[in-house]
Amino acid sequence: MTIMILNGPNLNLLGRRDKNIYGSQTLADVETILKEKFSDIDFIFIQSNHEGDLIDAIQSARTGTVDAIVANWGGFTHSSVAIRDALELLNIPKVEVHISNIHAREEFRERSVTGKVMSGIITGFGINSYLLGVEAALLMKKGN
Repeated sequence: MTIMILNGPNLNLLGRRDKNIYGSQTLADVETILKEKFSDIDFIFIQSNHEGDLIDAIQSARTGTVDAIVANWGGFTHSSVAIRDALELLNIPKVEVHISNIHAREEFRERSVTGKVMSGIITGFGINSYLLGVEAALLMKKGN
């Protein structure tokens, strides 16, 4: 099984920005934890601050080589119609994750444009949101 983990803008700065909101662990820590916890899964890790790169990655998942997507779109969650439209074409489990609880923050963060076309959203569990996202993707895949 192959799961693509997509991370949007500023997530490359995990562990160095807003530690009270996002914690002190880095994106490399997230990747290590996922590989250790799910050693039987092949992960493709992509982080980009560029919307087009993320759309290219989503479109590449349409080739049948990716079984599920777990994604933290960062700020694009609230604004990217283009990412939303690319996701809509994918017929695999798609789980959106957020480290912080987007519903307990600024009002503009409560709305997820991308969430409307995801299979589900996990928000507010720190980096454990990624673990829960992978678990959810696995459960959905087994249900198919």
